[in-house]
Amino acid sequence: MKEIFINIPLSTICSLFGRTRQSWYEMNARRDVSVIQDGMILEWVREIRSVLPRTGCVKLLHMLQQNLKAHHITIGRDAFSRLIRDNGMLIYPKRRYVTTTMSYHHYRKWPDMISRAKPLMAEQVWVSDITYLRTGTGFIYLFLITDAYSRKIVGYHLSQSLKASGCLSALQKAINGREYKQRPLIHHSDRGIQYCCDAYVELLQRNHIQISMTQSGSPYDNAIAERVNGILKTEFELYNTFESYSMAIEPVCRAIERYNNVRPHMSCKMMTPAQRHSQEITKTRNSTTRL
Repeated sequence: MKEIFINIPLSTICSLFGRTRQSWYEMNARRDVSVIQDGMILEWVREIRSVLPRTGCVKLLHMLQQNLKAHHITIGRDAFSRLIRDNGMLIYPKRRYVTTTMSYHHYRKWPDMISRAKPLMAEQVWVSDITYLRTGTGFIYLFLITDAYSRKIVGYHLSQSLKASGCLSALQKAINGREYKQRPLIHHSDRGIQYCCDAYVELLQRNHIQISMTQSGSPYDNAIAERVNGILKTEFELYNTFESYSMAIEPVCRAIERYNNVRPHMSCKMMTPAQRHSQEITKTRNSTTRL
């Protein structure tokens, strides 16, 4: 108001609104502090997104809690989302679809042993899926195995084809990296030929891993795997078109490392998948230390 009526004394303007000169100065001070705080928050968001480019508002606010507390800044979820939106920093989904499952084959299709039930611990259920990436010369394929409890990607392989060898490589990596080797484990997947073929079934059975498969073909029957695929593409920019297969390897490895070890997961109580996966080991070590 004072900026508009520059020739009218401040005391006169304040009296018209039943305010004092001191309240006007306090209001300006609060506005200045708010501008500074908003600038700090936006800069922190940019720092996080330099590592996790497509992190959404809920996770950003969670990841900023220590910074906010250290600087005595209080901001709610709605105000934070509004600040991100007003500065053109909202993330919008990008959807692309390619069929990677061929379920019309002569191999045995195994029954569903989990029926969308939630696992209670790490390495109780693994879910497997295949997603595609684009290159300048065509599609390449990312084979993933994810722990259903911790959401940690425990095995993966990037391949230039949909051959079962890619699934086998991802599965072997997952088996080699097991942390709870004595725990009964179920492997859940769709009914694609890669998962039903003799070599894949034999590798599972040789390692005493039970086999479970979706029955309807609905993506909801393997929702965790589908969700991980989506996160890698939308939040870690794997939807980009890479120049070649070799140029995609490093971004894929980096994305999975950051997904496992940096990105908090809401279904894991805002822990990273790696933290959630090793939670029982950490508890056991802490109990042993106290003893």
